[in-house]
Amino acid sequence: MHFNSIGIIAKSNDAQIVETVRALHDFIQDYGVKVCCDIKASACIAKASVETIDLDQMATKIDLAIVVGGDGTLLKVAHHMVDHGIPIVGINQGRLGFLADISPQHLQQDLGKILAGEYLQEDRSVLVASMMRNEQQMSYGIAVNDVVIHARDIVRMIEIDTKINDATLNTLRADGLIVATPTGSTAYALSGGGPIVHPSVAATLLVPICPHTLSYRPIAIDEQSRIEITYATHNEFTAVLSVDGQINSKLLPGDRIIIEHASQPLHLLHLNDYSYFNVLRQKLNWSQ
Repeated sequence: MHFNSIGIIAKSNDAQIVETVRALHDFIQDYGVKVCCDIKASACIAKASVETIDLDQMATKIDLAIVVGGDGTLLKVAHHMVDHGIPIVGINQGRLGFLADISPQHLQQDLGKILAGEYLQEDRSVLVASMMRNEQQMSYGIAVNDVVIHARDIVRMIEIDTKINDATLNTLRADGLIVATPTGSTAYALSGGGPIVHPSVAATLLVPICPHTLSYRPIAIDEQSRIEITYATHNEFTAVLSVDGQINSKLLPGDRIIIEHASQPLHLLHLNDYSYFNVLRQKLNWSQ
């Protein structure tokens, strides 16, 4: 794929990121490709000639998004790019960097290869979550990592009824429930005792958070399954629905959450020598 227009998105304007964004902008311009920036990236460059647009507009004008930051920034950008099929490259200036895996120290060398067509495209499954109240949709969001239902402002268990394709799975009493993609299996779901799932596996994980009954264990289901979660009517307080930690909605007793597989995956671009297992070894300190 030849890239004609590239968008730069930055986490913030701290000193390290400013240096990376400026180098990135100059490199893309020298390469002869049209470039635009979000507000934070534009502030890093601080030139009147920089085209500055918001992420929704950017998604309709570019054919590649480059994110300078960590996985959280990349997730935020993905929410705007997925429906338009825009591939994303992440330059890691966060902490772990499971998704943003290009090093700022090798920016020109590595990005040059990608712009020359020497890359792997990896498609990551995405979930869509709708929160329903009295048959009215109250909120909607896409999740690259996870959809989480948990107690709000109080240390109390909540009760959740879960159905898979209209068949009852269980009634869970716990601090909450994580519904995760394979990408999200190395995030909150892993901390909750869930397994690591390779991104190529067509599965969705349901991981209870501190269940009252220890026999409630994480379960993997077919990613095409429809998940319906009801916040039980006899819960005495509100809970929270969180989608990738970006979209948070108040849950009232009786509210339902419908979670399904999205029609469009997230497109991530990596160097040709990318290996998911190498990422696990490096980020989780395996074989050290």
